[in-house]
Amino acid sequence: MNSAIKKILVIRLSSLGDILLTTPVLRALKKKFIESEIDFLTRESYADAINFNQNLNEVLFYEKYENTKDLIKVLQNKNYNFVVDLQNNFRSKKIISNLNIKKYKYKKSNIEKFLLVNIKINLLKNYKTIPEKYAESIPDLHLNKNGLELFIPKNINPQIEGNNLIGFCPGSRHFTKMWLEEYFVELGNKLSAEGYNVVLFGGESDIEVCNRISNKIFGAVNLSNKNNLLQTAADMKMCKLIVCNDSGLMHTATAVGVPVAAIFGSTVKEFGFSPYNSRSLIIENNSLSCRPCSHIGRDKCPKKHFNCMRELTPTIVNEQLINYLRKI
Repeated sequence: MNSAIKKILVIRLSSLGDILLTTPVLRALKKKFIESEIDFLTRESYADAINFNQNLNEVLFYEKYENTKDLIKVLQNKNYNFVVDLQNNFRSKKIISNLNIKKYKYKKSNIEKFLLVNIKINLLKNYKTIPEKYAESIPDLHLNKNGLELFIPKNINPQIEGNNLIGFCPGSRHFTKMWLEEYFVELGNKLSAEGYNVVLFGGESDIEVCNRISNKIFGAVNLSNKNNLLQTAADMKMCKLIVCNDSGLMHTATAVGVPVAAIFGSTVKEFGFSPYNSRSLIIENNSLSCRPCSHIGRDKCPKKHFNCMRELTPTIVNEQLINYLRKI
């Protein structure tokens, strides 16, 4: 049966972390259908996350086509045996509904998320990670124990060197997922006093916050850039540890094998987005009845105190980091 599967289409249009979380599934698909060609449809802004993936035949970009009809026509002509929709939203549903082939769709836990966020009924205690939930979309697909993957071309070299580098990723798309700026500064100076050198990472939207933080930490280096993900990943690999929020760069670090200390605020690991099969430390405030207040993050704290992050002081985080650093 597997030999009859010649072409597979996988769809995940956004965003960075979600796309990196598909890589264990791509690896498993290639192992199961070893002779097949696997294509991936995404947005061009996330090209670096998937372009060099060795399990893929071709990466297609949603924006390349003037309209959805043109895209669907191209996909129809490729004669795929089946499509795996790991986005499962309005756009992806419109695409796959016009493909006369077998369809597998990622099942979202929308009801469970709603109950946990709004009523604090937790049906996700025995939670599954997002790669595990992606894999469940496809019958008899089994993931191995490896983590995420991000393939870096050999011509991209790190810009930094040293043995005591600690990376900071202070950005996130949503305010309530961001540890306080002044806390990063205080933690950075604590780590600097203990002999570590701090390196700041971020994309285009993080440049300003990285500038402010790096200017206040002794000896810090700011490597935030205009969304050059592959350069960021190459530089991350030089770090002993990455301190980050629940963000796409958290998954980037794990995808290149760097241990992470992830600070979770308004979100919780039960949503499935915790560091996947990697060396990691999750730091969170479990004393609050208002957590989680969102499964994706908010632009402000609905309770106006922001204690999910505010009570995780630099002293608390530093103690956990030092203990963790002794183990890695």
